[in-house]
Amino acid sequence: MIERARNFIWHNARTLEQRWFEHAFDGGSANAVVQAVLAYRNDDGGYGHALEPDHRGPTSQPLHALRALQMFGEVNAPEHAESILTWLRNTCPDGSVPFGMSTSKGHPMAPWIAADDQGGLLLTAQIAAALLALGITDPWLDKATAYCWQEIDKLEKTHPYELRAAVMFLDEVGDRKRAELAAEKLRHLQVEGYEDDEGMAPHHYAEKPTSLARAWFTDDEFSKDLDELQNGQQEDGGWNFGFPAFTPVVNFEWRSIATVDALLTLRRYGRIS
Repeated sequence: MIERARNFIWHNARTLEQRWFEHAFDGGSANAVVQAVLAYRNDDGGYGHALEPDHRGPTSQPLHALRALQMFGEVNAPEHAESILTWLRNTCPDGSVPFGMSTSKGHPMAPWIAADDQGGLLLTAQIAAALLALGITDPWLDKATAYCWQEIDKLEKTHPYELRAAVMFLDEVGDRKRAELAAEKLRHLQVEGYEDDEGMAPHHYAEKPTSLARAWFTDDEFSKDLDELQNGQQEDGGWNFGFPAFTPVVNFEWRSIATVDALLTLRRYGRIS
């Protein structure tokens, strides 16, 4: 399985995902991953240039900041979060992060990205989770954490991506008792707003065995989900992703990310070594 995925990655992936795969499965350098991420950094401390495939164009955007932080988390490089924090302090001083910023208008992006500068739980929760996972402490993160708690407490219904973002935050935040109570509330929320083929599988919510969302599913349900994930490897060695490709180039960019993600999930759950 890994050998077939390796072949797919070398045929189709960007340098970043190749370096990420090397680090995860072939003993590759953490610094090589960091350097590949830094190639996308802008002078303002943020990240652009389609680091996150659905947001094309050069300007610094939250989706790219999130992807950079997640990559730094993969290789335990918290020191590289500082430039992103500087950018967040300047662009989102209240601790609420928008899905997309108006500075991206005029550049290509997926049609579901609203470049409206309106902060929300979707990106704030994921960025806060990534910073918390890196062990970061910062006044800006304190604001973001307070905002996430406020918005999670207010939720009466949600959509799959927001639900996943919320549980990512709950998995990393320090107040574990409050997080457990909030996760129990989330599991009973009405989830709507996407077609069936864009829904989330159990492993998308519980990306690791210790996730609070793991309790949302029976052992049988989760085992069947992992079976489907394991059997989802395509003939070319890669995995597919569960949403439309808005322009042809992102197909292999997202498939490469989905491939490494699938392997890492299977490894975390003991399906591969």
